Amino acid sequence: MVLSGEILNKTGAPLRTALGEKQVNCPTHGVYTTTGAVYMGRREIWTSCPACEEERLAAERHAEAQAKASAQRKHIESMIEDSAIPARFIGRSFDNFCAANTDQISALKIAQDYAENFARHYKNGTGLILSGQPGTGKSHLAAAVLQAIMPAQAGLYITCLGLIRAIRSTWRKDSEKSEGQVLETLCSVPLLVIDEVGVQYGTDGEQTILFDVLDKRYRDMMPTLLLTNQNTDGFKTFVGERTYDRLIQTSKWVQFDWESYRPTARREAV
Repeated sequence: MVLSGEILNKTGAPLRTALGEKQVNCPTHGVYTTTGAVYMGRREIWTSCPACEEERLAAERHAEAQAKASAQRKHIESMIEDSAIPARFIGRSFDNFCAANTDQISALKIAQDYAENFARHYKNGTGLILSGQPGTGKSHLAAAVLQAIMPAQAGLYITCLGLIRAIRSTWRKDSEKSEGQVLETLCSVPLLVIDEVGVQYGTDGEQTILFDVLDKRYRDMMPTLLLTNQNTDGFKTFVGERTYDRLIQTSKWVQFDWESYRPTARREAV
């Protein structure tokens, strides 16, 4: 006769015999119900604490994400020169951002919320456009966002001119990278930060390169942060109407409408 919970091998001997359930205490999470069985008539196994198991799986997923992001960063560095956060902005965080008025506090909160909810922005492909005069803290907050999502997610910080140069460098006969390879890197990185948008001449060729990158990220729902000294009209003129329409649809415009920090920083450095 086969007992309930038994699995028989070819000879008719039970491979697994269920032992039922019992209550046990986990030192970390307290009492839980475990289910046991005897295998091959010798090995007795009871299920582990489900909370401990979930923590173990979460740790494994986190480690896998870190390894993937590390591999992505190495690939980015190999494909695009000067793709890292500038040395001046390493260590710039939300905590050391100077937020002395309501507009600065609002900009800080928007950037913090973006980093804290990056998983949602990554899924939906939503980004930010930080607009304001030089020295108002746009690069500080962009670097803070990038550093906040690391090491679980890879990000790329590049100037608009650096992006254009990276593409154009592939046009040389002796280039080791193809235009398609560099475009794929720019378009597939989880978060792309493009600084100094609008500093260039805004020629048709530059607009085409920028459009190719931003349009693919738009279609693939990949989030992008853009930093510019231009107002809305100047920004639209520089990036072109097609690119502007896509960005406004998916990105929140954040105005940095205050004086530069740099004169104060120079006085404090004396």
